[in-house]
Amino acid sequence: MDIRIGVGKSDFAVLRDSGSYYVDKTEILYELVHDTGNEVTLFTRPRRFGKTLMMSMMECFFDIGKDSRGLFEGLKITGHKEFCDKWMNKSPVLFISFKDIEAENFHDAYAMLKARLADICKKFPGLPGDGKVNKFDSETFTRLEGQEGNTADVKNALKTIMRMMHAVYGKKVILLIDEYDVPLARASEKDSAGNPFYSPMLDVVRGIMGTSLKDNEYLEFAIITGCLRIAKESLFTGTNNFASYSVLDEDFSEYFGFSGEEVETLLAAADRGGAASVMKEWYDGYVFGNSHVYCPWDVVNYVSALKKRKAAKPKNYWKHTSHNGILLAFVERNDFNVEDKFEVLMNGGTISQAVSDELTYDTLHESEENLWSVLLMTGYITKSGPGEDGEMVSLKIPNREIASIFEDTVVVYFKKSLDLSIHNSLMNALWDGDEDGASKHLSELLWRTISYNDYHEDYYHAFLSGIFVGRGYEVDSNKEKGLGRPDILLKDKNNRRAIIIEAKKSKKESDMDRDCGEAISQIIRENYAGGLYGYGQVFSYGVAFFQKQAKVRKIPT
Repeated sequence: MDIRIGVGKSDFAVLRDSGSYYVDKTEILYELVHDTGNEVTLFTRPRRFGKTLMMSMMECFFDIGKDSRGLFEGLKITGHKEFCDKWMNKSPVLFISFKDIEAENFHDAYAMLKARLADICKKFPGLPGDGKVNKFDSETFTRLEGQEGNTADVKNALKTIMRMMHAVYGKKVILLIDEYDVPLARASEKDSAGNPFYSPMLDVVRGIMGTSLKDNEYLEFAIITGCLRIAKESLFTGTNNFASYSVLDEDFSEYFGFSGEEVETLLAAADRGGAASVMKEWYDGYVFGNSHVYCPWDVVNYVSALKKRKAAKPKNYWKHTSHNGILLAFVERNDFNVEDKFEVLMNGGTISQAVSDELTYDTLHESEENLWSVLLMTGYITKSGPGEDGEMVSLKIPNREIASIFEDTVVVYFKKSLDLSIHNSLMNALWDGDEDGASKHLSELLWRTISYNDYHEDYYHAFLSGIFVGRGYEVDSNKEKGLGRPDILLKDKNNRRAIIIEAKKSKKESDMDRDCGEAISQIIRENYAGGLYGYGQVFSYGVAFFQKQAKVRKIPT
């Protein structure tokens, strides 16, 4: 079957009209409206888990100004005929997204917010001129559309537009707010004494949310999405019949993300079923409530690549869509001592942590618990299984894609933060032929960094390479020299000297002396020094590693 993959399409109507493949999540409409009856519902999920497409689908279904029967033909929701007769295209809908309101300061972010409100006004050009709308609301609408509204206009904007829609249609309004917390997330990142950002942005967002959600007689119900539930900020306090569903909750857990069955069906439709195991390794592993899910953004991108090139390799699609600053903020905190926990996670293990789905952006960094909670809510880690409940939760890195982000972010940070004096001492010991000093300093570097890949030989090789790169030497790694390939060849051309290192991973501590000897024998047997013509000094070392210990032995000169 030749299917169309709509990469980056978050508009439901465009996706369906283009004939692009759609993973049917429409059953959420019945479950949400018919079964719960919530007046205000908040869904918190990581970015790129289909929230915007879901909200666009809801707008198409409910909006009285549309005829969406063709868009929903053949989808699950049409099996609920009475529900569709009651709700499909029967209500005025106000849909706004805050996902792109990201700036360096409050002035620019506020201007972007006003522009977004102006765009919403342009979707309803006839409202201010309708005789049913009072002149004061019409005047406010005109100011908002021209981006000339004052602070009160902006804070009351959604309620004003809803009151106007109610007057025209004679029906209560369904309110959809997508990525409500993006302006606050950005503000918290850039907030400082010289750039007061968070407090004024919180004041504006609180005003918008408060006036539109609390005691709003024009509201039928509201559905909101974001990454975090903002607690203690009065954003939702006092809201009638409010319900929040995070990655910890079982309800609605299957609607954001793709199930294994949905991914298999998609791959079969694309005639790429052979990529299932790779897809699972790289993009599966998230546990939301009691559901195992894939990241849909990654799945769609990889299937698109596979359609173009059947042998396409998986890549990290997620890291370019989310900020990695939270990871750095975590590891930079010397008072948290999280290195051991990161090491467990990066070696495929689990840790048990207290987490909460009620956070505030301005207090994220105040406790280790808060930061683990943010990593969970934003998709950097996940629950280890569906049975997890309560405050203490077992956590893991979900898949290879996210593991690579940890390696690129966390490991690199620790390498950069290592004491330069230890590097210098190690180099001096190696150039002096001081094997005991080299053993000591190399072990110290191991203790101060984060190891991953369960101490595989490749990890130690990469660790050694990272130590020497960027220090003014020419570093060859596993290149042809003599009769074989030394693990590390370091050349100091200015002083006509070189270092050869062959590394071994020991199975136990007592094997380290023997493994050093085997490494030395290999250097001699393969004549690694044979191609180093013109170098007056060549130091050759066998190195054995066991967990975070290193032993260095030299070939006598």
